[in-house]
Amino acid sequence: MDFQKALLEVGKSLSTDEVEALSFLCTDILSRKPVSLDGASNLFSLLMKEDRLSAGNPQLLVELLLTIQRPVILQNIKLSLPSPSTLISPYRKLLYRLSEQITEEELGNMKFLLKDIPRRRLEQKTTLGVFLEMEHMDLINESSLEYLETIFKSVCPVLNEEIRLFRKGEMASLDTVNTEKNNPESQENDEVCTFILPLPSKINAQVLCDYPMTGKRGICLIVDNFDFSESYKNLTNTLRNREGTKFDRDALKEVFGWLGYEVDIHVDYNADQIKSLFTRIGQQDHSQYDSLVCCILSHGMEGKVYGVDGKLVEIKLLIECIDGEKCPSLIEKPKMLFIQACQGCKEQYPVQPDGIEDETTRIFADAKIADLRSPVIADLLVGMSTVPDHASFRDKFCGTWYIQSLCKNLIKCVPRRIDLVSILTKVNFDVSGMTDFSRRRKQMPQPAFSLRKRVVFPVPEKRPPEIGALTKDNS
Repeated sequence: MDFQKALLEVGKSLSTDEVEALSFLCTDILSRKPVSLDGASNLFSLLMKEDRLSAGNPQLLVELLLTIQRPVILQNIKLSLPSPSTLISPYRKLLYRLSEQITEEELGNMKFLLKDIPRRRLEQKTTLGVFLEMEHMDLINESSLEYLETIFKSVCPVLNEEIRLFRKGEMASLDTVNTEKNNPESQENDEVCTFILPLPSKINAQVLCDYPMTGKRGICLIVDNFDFSESYKNLTNTLRNREGTKFDRDALKEVFGWLGYEVDIHVDYNADQIKSLFTRIGQQDHSQYDSLVCCILSHGMEGKVYGVDGKLVEIKLLIECIDGEKCPSLIEKPKMLFIQACQGCKEQYPVQPDGIEDETTRIFADAKIADLRSPVIADLLVGMSTVPDHASFRDKFCGTWYIQSLCKNLIKCVPRRIDLVSILTKVNFDVSGMTDFSRRRKQMPQPAFSLRKRVVFPVPEKRPPEIGALTKDNS
């Protein structure tokens, strides 16, 4: 009964995508046919029925959770494993790893190139679902991956390197279980797994410390400017309303709330109100908090963001409000600013500048914002939605490319203990591959930081949020 309760807790901790991943990894174990299951409990019940999983034989569960990089769940249920297990085929693990690296745009391109599969069978399919369809059509199998390599050559050629390693038998080096003891004294205790994750920052983890995250997480301040109807008083041309920004506000609220932050939202603030808000945040006592997060969603120009009254606020003045001099209770604590706004009028495609909408499309520019190449205070990270002098884009039906990608990757990477700088690198990769229907608009985010340690968010006990806008195609 205790084991079944543990399985129930595991199921509650998994997202829908993760349950699909577990089902995919068990495809060869249970049947050659795909496992059609609604939730983790159904999968676990089927595994137990076929004697693949039990209280006395939990190896498969451990291997599954390590494969999808959720070792924290094992720690929460206090499950240990005396020896490594290889119940899941390397081929199945390879396909899972490949799926984790394919973006939404690349998935769409894959479906377009798969002429040998009826289009209707690919609709609404995830990458893992597409792989299963390819197996059903006998286009790929463990000994024949040439068809997939041909697709990757046009869509994402870098992934063919993983297939090459698989053929050479080097995939074993990517295993996530290592039960060797590094401390001789530990041999006196019960055998416990040592988890080694293939994180992008694996080498850095050996030489860098993490910022302490043992107290209250902190405040997440969100300034969301939508209504710019009053900007005509201070500008020659009135700035357009920022249609779709609610998706970003809601996504940030859900994700940072999930991470344990006290979310504080302020909508349609003018320039003076923004400055007063940051001044107040800097004057607060943050001694009980681990960090601070500030998000600004607005129009902008290089070095500044707009208030809804059309007046500009310098970003460096906002940063000064929370530096060590103005806010000593945040000294040696990470201060993270995420700014969705343009950094100028130049675009990496032909489009109207200054936040003027192209009436023929749903993709708009949040024209103008900041150059933060050299932060002068320590422990600061500023995530900019685009590089200096360029615009960033907002989909009125889904939100901005940058904020939606940020939230999606936080949900995906935090449970795997990936540090924030590595997560933002993945955001750079994802956003740089996005475009609009015309295939002309492009965007490149740019983080700048003076961090001295790694920012690794504690894995929340709650289930990751499922944000509707994140499931939509942002292109």
